[in-house]
Amino acid sequence: MHALSTASAQASYPGVAVAQASLAQVGLATSRLHVVPVHLADEVLPARVLLVDDHEFVRFGVRAMYGSMKDMPIDWLEAGSLQGALEVYGREPNIDAVLLDLNLADCKGLQGLRLFLRTFPQARVAVFSGTQDEFVVRQARALGAVGYVGKGAHIDDMRTTLMTLVRSAPGREARVPVPSSALFPRFPTSAMYDRVAELGARHLEILELVLSGCTNQEISTATGLSLGTVKNYVSALLLALDVRSRSHLISLFR
Repeated sequence: MHALSTASAQASYPGVAVAQASLAQVGLATSRLHVVPVHLADEVLPARVLLVDDHEFVRFGVRAMYGSMKDMPIDWLEAGSLQGALEVYGREPNIDAVLLDLNLADCKGLQGLRLFLRTFPQARVAVFSGTQDEFVVRQARALGAVGYVGKGAHIDDMRTTLMTLVRSAPGREARVPVPSSALFPRFPTSAMYDRVAELGARHLEILELVLSGCTNQEISTATGLSLGTVKNYVSALLLALDVRSRSHLISLFR
């Protein structure tokens, strides 16, 4: 049976013409809707934040206190080790920020930040630490961290920092320009940091590990240097920074 032509169908069945006219109107209305952008002002996509800390109690506390911030829900992802964090980040899409503790069981000091950014250069990693050493903060920033969130910060200050961190993430419609210094603690300049700025890369690496509380043996394991070489580097640091002892050195950065 041959299909009826449009004209004959409209003549034989008046209802067809009415239906086609209605469909044409609907199609016109639909095409117009596609032209006009529609924004759901009340719909806010959750921010995805990966929290990396080897203490489950800390992760629980952060989730409980910052489940949402100013009507922005937070989709918290978690890891208890650096290796676990790398696996989660590689598996999960659209992570807005990473909060990375500096003293994990499988990585000490800024080594974790180095390894994370070496594996995922595009990641927005903020240090999450109870340490407020100026040297560590400066080094974290130099290595590519986008912020430094202190565990001991006041609740409101920490909430503001986290909010700024996630709202400044690329791809968010409500993105606001944030100065690079806004997410880092501020410190007065001092002669000590002028001396630190003159140290070589290997000396800086050893200094980071010393300030993280690592023993010479732990530094040897982390860097692949012999124990004797590590001792020589530590002695050179004490001399270059004009300090009496290892404990004195650490106290100057607290």
